[in-house]
Amino acid sequence: MKIFISQLNPIIGDLAGNTDKILKEIEKAKEQKADVVVFAELAICGYPPDDLLFFPDFQEEMHRQLNRIVEASENIFVVVGLVRPNNEKKGKSLFNSAAIICNKELLGYKDKTLLPTYNVFDEGRYFAEGGEQKVFEYKGKKIGILICEDIWEHMNLPYAQYARDPVEEMNKLKPDILLVVTASPYYHEKMDLRLQIYRDCVKTLHCPLIATNQVGGNDQLIFDGYSCAMNEKGDVLYLAPPFKEESFLLDLDKKLKPIKVQIDHLADLYNALVLGVKDYFTKLNLNKACLGLSGGIDSALTASIAVDALGKENIVAISMPSRFSSLSSMDDADELANNLGIQLQHMPIDHLFQQFLDMLSPVFAGRKFDVTEENIQARIRGIILMAVSNKFGYIVLSTGNKSEMAMGYATLYGDMTGGLGILNDVAKSQVFELAKYVNREKEIIPKNIIEKPPSAELRADQKDEDELPSYDIVDVVLRDYVEDHLTPEDIIKRHKYPKPQVEDLIKRIHKAEYKRRQGPPGLRVSKTSFSKGRFFPIVQKWVSYQSL
Repeated sequence: MKIFISQLNPIIGDLAGNTDKILKEIEKAKEQKADVVVFAELAICGYPPDDLLFFPDFQEEMHRQLNRIVEASENIFVVVGLVRPNNEKKGKSLFNSAAIICNKELLGYKDKTLLPTYNVFDEGRYFAEGGEQKVFEYKGKKIGILICEDIWEHMNLPYAQYARDPVEEMNKLKPDILLVVTASPYYHEKMDLRLQIYRDCVKTLHCPLIATNQVGGNDQLIFDGYSCAMNEKGDVLYLAPPFKEESFLLDLDKKLKPIKVQIDHLADLYNALVLGVKDYFTKLNLNKACLGLSGGIDSALTASIAVDALGKENIVAISMPSRFSSLSSMDDADELANNLGIQLQHMPIDHLFQQFLDMLSPVFAGRKFDVTEENIQARIRGIILMAVSNKFGYIVLSTGNKSEMAMGYATLYGDMTGGLGILNDVAKSQVFELAKYVNREKEIIPKNIIEKPPSAELRADQKDEDELPSYDIVDVVLRDYVEDHLTPEDIIKRHKYPKPQVEDLIKRIHKAEYKRRQGPPGLRVSKTSFSKGRFFPIVQKWVSYQSL
């Protein structure tokens, strides 16, 4: 049997445009004499459509587009994801389904059984649980179909616990081939887990598995693709390139040689951020961005990603030095802009800063220079960036990283200003790794930017480690507490960190919750991001330690 795997980048809500892509892929599959063509979960509307699903006309239009696919299905078996009404009037009013089509006939649907409601998912808000598992017979083969989360229970992960295991239920039907239609969002190193889950399914079902995944950026979520085919032994026969549209014909009647899987996780992280920026702009019909370029590593990496995503001609950087900005930082910003080929405008802010100090001096009389005056500088820069954005229609790129967002070490209405936070979910230690990745072939980010101690340069001789432990420590606590939900006691035992240090870092994480709520949307690239999928009250008293 020849199976055509189609990995597409949909735009959420562009039902006609997405269907146009699907129809072109069906024609390509026919040209290559494919028996089956398989698309991703909710391929017609894009994933996740969220509350668009509440609009009846949205649902109706999806089925008008489905009819176009049915008409195009002569002599080919098509599996395509969509939303359909739940006519049983029990539970939620919709199903997350795969439509099964062949020879201009809608053969039926396979409804998603398991509906994730953890992390970035909220499918229980919209969908009813699918019933029994099904196989569809075609050309002498029993084709089983499962949808994304349906296979994750089989691995018994702690965050995905369900009363049913669709893989075990499917095993009773003895499929010859399993098709898995997915819209599985990317996070760092997730593909290792996916491959393990696929192998566990194959081990149980003893049949080939073909999984097709959505690709592209949809708001904060990024989908990496990596559509995959495995034989009945769990050997990988095909792995689609990540972060791009791709299609491939797999002939299961031939003896196919397994391929060696080598995933460069750092490259994936960088490419995920590039795709997230690119799709955020292109899907909104935008193309130009501006950012503050300080000579620090965060703005340097942000600028590098933006250039790769949007092109150097679409990036405007602004240098806004104050009295505390070092000459070396200004030189580094100039060198970086030259290396990237982007426009750099110089707008010194010290005269504005002094005007604020003079104006506020009667109110602040007798009080020492502190974080208030530091933040005034950041907020002046935010005003300038937004003024340029408003006048020329640019989107401001925020340059803060996840470690700073966690610690509250970012200024509200200052460096948190922006329409998109590229590094919001990238820890400081990863920022350094990615900067070195940018320089893998030649020096783009000046060496001095990478090697100098991190500093906001908002007071004389300031260093981040004046107020924080080493970022190596901050990032470990951040990962363990926010991403892996370890208790403070577990973190202390695991790493032998001083209790007061761990307590202080966790206290900072909770204290900064209100600030993060007011920041720009950020690209999600970790298991748990602040931007999407983490829900903590701003006003609350439970912080694990009674002493906090």
